[in-house]
Amino acid sequence: MRLLIGYEDYPLDPLRALLPGWEVFQSSPAGFAEMADGMDVVTPIAAKVDANLLGKATFGFVQQFGVGLETVDVAAATEAGVWVANLPGDVTGNADAVAEQAILLTLALGRQLDAARQTLRERKWAQPAGRSLSGSTVAIIGLGAIGLATAKRLAGFGVRQLAVRARAELGGPPEVAKVVGVDRLAEVLAEADVVISALTFGEHNRNFFDANAFAAMKPGALFVNVARGGLVDEAALLAALDSGHIAGAGLDVLAVEPADPADPLVNHPRVIATPHVGGVTQQVLFNSMVALTDNVKRYAAGEPLLWTVNQPSQVAQRRPQG
Repeated sequence: MRLLIGYEDYPLDPLRALLPGWEVFQSSPAGFAEMADGMDVVTPIAAKVDANLLGKATFGFVQQFGVGLETVDVAAATEAGVWVANLPGDVTGNADAVAEQAILLTLALGRQLDAARQTLRERKWAQPAGRSLSGSTVAIIGLGAIGLATAKRLAGFGVRQLAVRARAELGGPPEVAKVVGVDRLAEVLAEADVVISALTFGEHNRNFFDANAFAAMKPGALFVNVARGGLVDEAALLAALDSGHIAGAGLDVLAVEPADPADPLVNHPRVIATPHVGGVTQQVLFNSMVALTDNVKRYAAGEPLLWTVNQPSQVAQRRPQG
């Protein structure tokens, strides 16, 4: 059996140890389609799995390394008889790790970490004056696994928590004082001192945080995005930062990744940006490798798969190859 990982810097030895007898390959996202033909299972990471590739390649299973499937045409995979699965954040620990990153960015923005490090280098003392989380209002936009994990961690900071979710009728955990639907987004944004984006991304909510959303935020609010860069109209965010309406932004994700080092948003003096490392911890990587290989073994053995997002009515008979 053959597995292709769509990331050229991924460490393959741990996967090979967990998949004895398998051939494990890797490619860059750009070279993924060329190498995918002849594989049994593919793990795209950031590579595209589109209808064209699905129509000509031999693989029968797309097992993503993580939650995001925005680069996978799930409908085309279903039509082609190809299974698609991801790794839920509550299985791998990704949700907890990304929630920690959200807290890290929130604290770093509020306490002006970059400015404080600079004043230390300038031999200044007791400045700048940051802001404490205690007593503030924090809005979590999206109450999936990451949003819930973030709410749990915020509870110890003495904040008032609000949340927006697509299905407001599901409510939220006891830590969250108010949960409303997307139709009341502007109302929540206007109350919050900190806005944390934890939405699941799709074409339906591209540029969810647009100029209107930033204008609706309280003057001087902080904005943190640990979900996906496509959720943010980055030109609108840059304008809101330049005007001072948004006091700072913490971004672990950007619309184009890897980010251009010359990107004015990345280099903005009131932005703290990190290179999509929220879920990149030793624990998450290990848990993800174990979960991924367990599901891949299920596929090879013809057993029911876990965490599938589709249900092909007719599975392609040439897959797996053996």
